[in-house]
Amino acid sequence: MKNLFRLIPSIHDILHSDEMQKLKQEQGLPETFLKRRVNQVVDDIREELLKNELSFESKNEALIVIQNRVVHNIKKYLSDRIEPVINGTGTILHTNLGRARLSEKAIHQVVQVAKHYSTLEFDRDSGERGSRHDLVEELIKELTGAEAAIVVNNNAASVYMVLTAFAKNHEVIVSRGELVEIGGSFRVSSIMEESGALLKEVGTTNKTHLFDYEKAINDQTSLMMKVHTSNFHMVGFTDQVTREDLVELGKDHHVMTYEDLGSGMVYDLTRHGIGKEPLVMDVLKSGIDLVSFSGDKLFGGPQVGIIAGKKQYIKQLKKHQLARVLRVDKMTYAALESTLKQWLQQDLNIPTIRDLLITREELQKRVKLFIRRYYECHHKGLTLKEIPLKSMVGGGTLPEIELDSYGVSITSRHLSATKLKSKLRNLKPRIIARVEQEQVLLDFRTITPEEEVIILKKIG
Repeated sequence: MKNLFRLIPSIHDILHSDEMQKLKQEQGLPETFLKRRVNQVVDDIREELLKNELSFESKNEALIVIQNRVVHNIKKYLSDRIEPVINGTGTILHTNLGRARLSEKAIHQVVQVAKHYSTLEFDRDSGERGSRHDLVEELIKELTGAEAAIVVNNNAASVYMVLTAFAKNHEVIVSRGELVEIGGSFRVSSIMEESGALLKEVGTTNKTHLFDYEKAINDQTSLMMKVHTSNFHMVGFTDQVTREDLVELGKDHHVMTYEDLGSGMVYDLTRHGIGKEPLVMDVLKSGIDLVSFSGDKLFGGPQVGIIAGKKQYIKQLKKHQLARVLRVDKMTYAALESTLKQWLQQDLNIPTIRDLLITREELQKRVKLFIRRYYECHHKGLTLKEIPLKSMVGGGTLPEIELDSYGVSITSRHLSATKLKSKLRNLKPRIIARVEQEQVLLDFRTITPEEEVIILKKIG
């Protein structure tokens, strides 16, 4: 073992070897960075020698092993952590894959704002300092019918801000059936606890009545909160209080009302037979004081939380210290403004809506053409077959809805489905598929025609 350790070159010799100096020059690496990577690799090799997991015959062989590992280590370290992928899962709002894709118009606006200085906090009329809170407020008001609005960095932040600003050290009444948990184990009750608001649960898991809220109101009550259960669906012996009844109760007792809508739907999907998701504008028409929703779910824009409602409450939020803590950046505003304009102009060329509304028949035509092109242009190493599928909306929205979809099943004579899926995932760009019954499946609902061309080149 000691003899093997003696074969490991010194750190100085490794760093000054031709291979390392070439790597340093090509990648423009600082000496300190390269030295840390070399030290780490040498430490790992010593561990492997102690465990009899590695051996070499000469100092030169040891140097080559170390150099190869350092090169691999650095290339991996410098590779992009966040990179484009092709989503073949069929889940439209795939949280792990970044949820909503931006429209071409939004992407163009983001690029323009990122390339140049911008009017983020500059009043174009006076030439003086402006407020970023005013950038998209008029657009949100026009779209939703709200008196005023403010934008924060996500919808969990919206909930936290509203509860902190209006209910800190006071009671918030919430139905037990609406104490939801969202992705990453974040719970409404936990956010409420962090905000300093005091949770007052009423009703039962499956049934809550108006009298439950009324009995719970006291001098410490600051807010009645309704949470739209967008990430699960409950059926059977159930009942929840309508927002209209809650609003009337709030007016009678001078208690503020607030609804966390979650998914933020501004387009009526029911006309296409998809779900029963409430529209933001209809919720505000009920008279509720505040409503909040996500920008990167059914709204189809960037990750933001939008709080809309009565002017007197939004004014307080704009002055709150959290308004600075939770504010969004220029590129997010650029994407949001562009998306809002598309909704106002009834331009449905927003990827989320496009992917929701495309029919199985349209997808089937594309799948047939894709398979024909594969067999015309490529070797027959893989077997491709068309297959009807079911897609999910994802992102914690419309959990009860399955969309009729269409895609391709791929099998290989040489690889198992799991290994083939892994191989696709390690391509550039990565192709993310799903496996069912020993078949790799690509759902075309979440694959664009441009991406089909890329996939054909990669699997040929």
